[in-house]
Amino acid sequence: MKIIMLGAPGAGKGTQAKMIAEKCGIPHISTGDIFRANIKEGTELGKKAKGYMDKGELVPDELTCDLVMDRISHDDCKNGFILDGFPRTIPQAEALSAALEKAGQAMDYAIDIEIPDQNIIDRMGGRRACAVCGATYHLVNIPPKVEGHCDECGGPLILRDDDKPETVKNRLSVYHTQTQPLIEYYSKKGILSEVDGTMEMQAVFDAIIKAIGA
Repeated sequence: MKIIMLGAPGAGKGTQAKMIAEKCGIPHISTGDIFRANIKEGTELGKKAKGYMDKGELVPDELTCDLVMDRISHDDCKNGFILDGFPRTIPQAEALSAALEKAGQAMDYAIDIEIPDQNIIDRMGGRRACAVCGATYHLVNIPPKVEGHCDECGGPLILRDDDKPETVKNRLSVYHTQTQPLIEYYSKKGILSEVDGTMEMQAVFDAIIKAIGA
């Protein structure tokens, strides 16, 4: 079962991907993890990616696709995998489709977690992180026991720059321009399922499981 997770930043893709991976016994693959692993291991692909990242440049689509294809060739992916954070653009999606086709494979499902922008801005604005140990909280969903202080180490809780409303709005703007077209792309391929991301976490998970027939 090969699944792509789609949705705006803050829609809960990563959380749902981990839950699906656990239920289905398939790996949850994020491009960030792939980059870090290859760079740490000093692989040829990792060295190439690091060259771009060290210069503050984006890793080219072709190289990113090569890294993803290398990762899904591992034994733990023989029963499927979940892609989280890739593809982000139409060119990346086309490169992935071509590479999979060459390997005699194709994606089975693309799950789009739909949630209004304002909900995301509100949701991410409620996030807090410990300035000392990095533990994360949410003022509504996972509040700390003592307001403003980390349960783990007592450190101060801060609103990260990434979660500030102006930053979130910018990230959403990029998403709508670059990534949202993927919804139509996978819809045309007949593998898209849309799920209401405003529901409770468990209800979203149940809807995804129903969509993929797991």
